Amino acid sequence: MLRAVYNDFLNWKNSPYRKPLIVNGARQTGKTWLLKEFGRNEYKNMAYINCDNNPAMQNAFTDFDTVRLIRVFSALTGETIKPGSTLIVLDEVQQIPLALTSLKYFCENSPEYHIAVAGSLLGIGLHSGTGFPVGKVDEIDVYPMTFMEFLLASDNSNLAELICEHKWDYITPLSSKLEDLLRQYYFVGGMPEAVAFYFKTHDLNGTRTIQKRIIKNYKEDFSKHVPANQLTKVEMVWNSIPSQLAKENKKFVYSMLKKGGRAKEFEDAIQWLNDAGLIYKVERVKALSMPLKFYEDFGVFKLFLSDLGLLGALSEVKAKNILIDNNIFSEYKGAFTEQFVAQQLISNKEHPYYYSKDNSTLELDFVIQKDKVYPIEVKAGDNVRSKSLKTVVDENEEMQGWRFSMNGYIDQGWLVNIPLYLVEEFVKSKDEDD
Repeated sequence: MLRAVYNDFLNWKNSPYRKPLIVNGARQTGKTWLLKEFGRNEYKNMAYINCDNNPAMQNAFTDFDTVRLIRVFSALTGETIKPGSTLIVLDEVQQIPLALTSLKYFCENSPEYHIAVAGSLLGIGLHSGTGFPVGKVDEIDVYPMTFMEFLLASDNSNLAELICEHKWDYITPLSSKLEDLLRQYYFVGGMPEAVAFYFKTHDLNGTRTIQKRIIKNYKEDFSKHVPANQLTKVEMVWNSIPSQLAKENKKFVYSMLKKGGRAKEFEDAIQWLNDAGLIYKVERVKALSMPLKFYEDFGVFKLFLSDLGLLGALSEVKAKNILIDNNIFSEYKGAFTEQFVAQQLISNKEHPYYYSKDNSTLELDFVIQKDKVYPIEVKAGDNVRSKSLKTVVDENEEMQGWRFSMNGYIDQGWLVNIPLYLVEEFVKSKDEDD
C-alpha cells in the first residue's frame, strides 16, 4: 500500500543533518511495515531486530558503546552493517528503554549509521526511567491511512491522480463514485490491516472483527501502561467519546463521565490518551487572529478518536447504516463527518482548533492557520447554510471561509464549498498557493 509518509522517510535518509529516527504512532498504524518497506527499497540491506521478548537485546545495553552495539546488532541479525548502506531497525523499542536512550550516543558518536526505532506511543512517548534522547533524534509521525491513501489502496489510482491535479470542477461528474468510496472509508477507516483485508475480501464482518480486535488490544495496553489510579478514568474517557461526538455541541463535557465530574479529576487521563496517539484533542481558540496558538483556551476542547473506522466499531454502528442509508453523513449529529475532517487535517500535519464566541451561539467547527486564518464549517446534512461562517467572514473581510459538505465544489469568493472527498487535497493545495 502506498503511504504519503514514505516521502518523509526518504527526506530523512537524504538529509545531511540526519539523526537517529524515532517513528511515532499508535499501535497498528503501519510503522513496522513502513520501516521494512523502506529498508528493502532504499538500502542494500537491513538489520531488523524485534525487541519484544528478546533477552539478548535486553542484555545488550550494559553501556552505550556504539561500536560494541553495532557488533551485537550484526551478530543478532547475521547482517553486515555498513554506514549509509544498511538500515538498522529496532522494533518494539518501548520494551527496552535503554535502547531508546542509546540513540543519543549514536547521534553523538556514530552519526554515520542509519538507525531507526519504532514502537507503540504507549511505551515510547510515555516511558519513564532512563532519559529520552531530547534533541538527539528525528521523529516521524505515522497516522491511520487518509482517504487519498484509501483511494490508492482501492485500485483507483487514476481517480486519485485526477484529484491531485487540483482541477476541482473536473471532478464533479465523478461525485457519485467518490461518495460511494467515502462511505466505504467511513466504515473501514484507515487502520492498514483493516484496509488491506477489506479490499482483499470485501468481507464487512471480517473488517469489523479486525477493528474490534484493535480496540481490544488498546484496552489491554491500558492495563499494562496506565498507572493503576488512572486506569478506570482512562477507560471512562475512551468509552465516552462516541456519545460526546453525538451531541449537537461536541465540546467535551466532564459531567457525561460521571455526575459532578470535573477537569481536575480527568485531565491526566485525557492527556495520557492524547500522548498515546489514541485520541486527538482539538482546543478552542478565543480569537481568529494569528498566531492562533496565542488564543488557545486549554480548558475547552473536543476529543476525536484516532480513526474513523474505530469510531464506528466502538459505537457499534451497523455496516448498512454507513454503506446504504442515505443519511449517514448527517446521522449521529454529524459525528462521523466531523471525525473524518479532523482525521484528514491532523494526518496531514495541520493543527486544527475550533472557535466559539463567548456569550453567543456562534461556533466554527474548525479553524486552521496557513498564510492566514481559515475558518471552517463542516456540514453533514442537506442544510448547508453557513450562518456562523458568514458572520465571521463579514467581520473579517480578509478571510475566506471554507465549508466541507457533500455539495459540489463552488467558489463564491468569500466562501468555498469543498466536497468532503476533496478535503485532504484541497487543504494541501493551499500550501502550494502560499
